Amino acid sequence: MRIIRSMSVMLVSGLLLACTQSPTGRSQVLLFSEAEMASLGQSSFEQIKGEEKLSTSRSDNAYVQCVTNQLVTVLPSSYRQSPWEVVVFDSPEVNAFALPGGKIGVYSGLLKVAKTQDQLASVIGHEMAHVLAKHSNERVSRSQLTNMGLGVADAALGQSGLREPAMAALGLGVQVGYLLPYDREQEVESDRLGLQLMAQAGFRPEEAVNMWQNMSAASSGRQQPPELLSTHPSHGSRIQELNALMPEAQSVYQQARNQGKVPACHR
Repeated sequence: MRIIRSMSVMLVSGLLLACTQSPTGRSQVLLFSEAEMASLGQSSFEQIKGEEKLSTSRSDNAYVQCVTNQLVTVLPSSYRQSPWEVVVFDSPEVNAFALPGGKIGVYSGLLKVAKTQDQLASVIGHEMAHVLAKHSNERVSRSQLTNMGLGVADAALGQSGLREPAMAALGLGVQVGYLLPYDREQEVESDRLGLQLMAQAGFRPEEAVNMWQNMSAASSGRQQPPELLSTHPSHGSRIQELNALMPEAQSVYQQARNQGKVPACHR
């Protein structure tokens, strides 16, 4: 029991040291340094580039780079110290991602759904927001803590006859009551931050709503998981939340325009 208590104290102490807040004020536990996450982002990006077909379209690459560059200008200074590496993958997949260390990946299929520079900015801004809010660090940290927590609980319950039912209940709680809603919360947070980023860069924020309407139309006929068990909000819920944030975003956009921020990215 002494070992179990020591493990528990170490786990709680680590949590207290790693507690922080996201850009929106949400509590986070981050166990890894910026350098560690940047290294992980770099290695992951290199692996993806080695496995996916790279687009040779100069116009597509220049277009995506242009939109990204405009967004980078409004990032916090620590995220502007090094250039962001942008890669377009030749794939019909409608997707994009950003990784710690300044890595952006856009699949060419997205460019068929994102009809304007503003719509593309809404997606890239959303993905950048995941990096700014340290969501990758948060997810890796939570996975690590889940494994540690299960190990401590398993050791503590090992001396009783309740191990199996207790661990089953703990597993259910982790999967439904903790991990899944948290991921959806990250998505909502990135929608909010991404909308601010695109508006600050001079992109029209209302196009974020149009983008998700396009996504909804593109996914018509495809089966989408129920929102309750999905790690992403439903299209309708996402559009509703973006509309609620629009008055503030429009104010930010007008300020950016008054400052002469008028992006002109074309394919």
